[in-house]
Amino acid sequence: GRNAYCAACGIAEIDNILLNECNHCKSVRYCGVKCQKEHRPWHKEECKKRAAELRDELLFKQPESSHHGDCPICCIPLSLDPRKATFFPCCSKVICNGCEYANLRREIEGSLQPKCLFCRLPRTALSQEIELNLMRRVEAKDPVATSKMGEIHYNEGDYDGALQCWEKAAELGNALAHFSLSMLYREGKGVKKDEKKMVFHLEEAAFDGFPAARYNLGVVEEEHGRMDRAMKHYIIGANHGHNESLATLKKGYRRGLVSKKDFAAALR
Repeated sequence: GRNAYCAACGIAEIDNILLNECNHCKSVRYCGVKCQKEHRPWHKEECKKRAAELRDELLFKQPESSHHGDCPICCIPLSLDPRKATFFPCCSKVICNGCEYANLRREIEGSLQPKCLFCRLPRTALSQEIELNLMRRVEAKDPVATSKMGEIHYNEGDYDGALQCWEKAAELGNALAHFSLSMLYREGKGVKKDEKKMVFHLEEAAFDGFPAARYNLGVVEEEHGRMDRAMKHYIIGANHGHNESLATLKKGYRRGLVSKKDFAAALR
């Protein structure tokens, strides 16, 4: 096939010559950086088009789980409802209320010192110690703790501080940080309003199974009249159990924008 040859010089891949794929489009290969740079002017448009197609294919693929993942104790998927889980700043773990209740009962019945279920450090109710634990996790480049620190800055009105924390957490792969950044670019807090950057961060959060990001992407697509793409986002969000996505999907079904098959699948 054509990928057995360098797209620029045409040399074949043999024992002592290895070809590397274009990192963006994956559709052509090169024998070296020099050939890749020389071929760039002819490949640029095709590369951008194919890279966008690949991103779309990934974007509309149903993630296996939500961004919350599983409880680290019982390994059951965490609920989308934040009230049904507890965040522990000592180790940045989110633990379901069922495990939390079982542990508290065990500690009370055994007259044991209250400890974190995951890291076993003693619990503290002192705000200074909680913040100190959080800062330790931030210094250790923990994405969850860094994102949480961004929330603290945001709630205090420090949008620059929130931006810095969320950008760091997003670089570390935190979906909530990407979603939070999308809100900053939508509202123009600490940054200029920028729909392109807003959509980028929504998509990055959606890749990681963030249902609210899916819903917001659907809203953006509706605003631009791309109803087919909007409904795809709502279907994926509804499959995650996101109530707003499901409610909007029902409206789309009544308007004939969603097939009966797709709507029934989202209700399961």
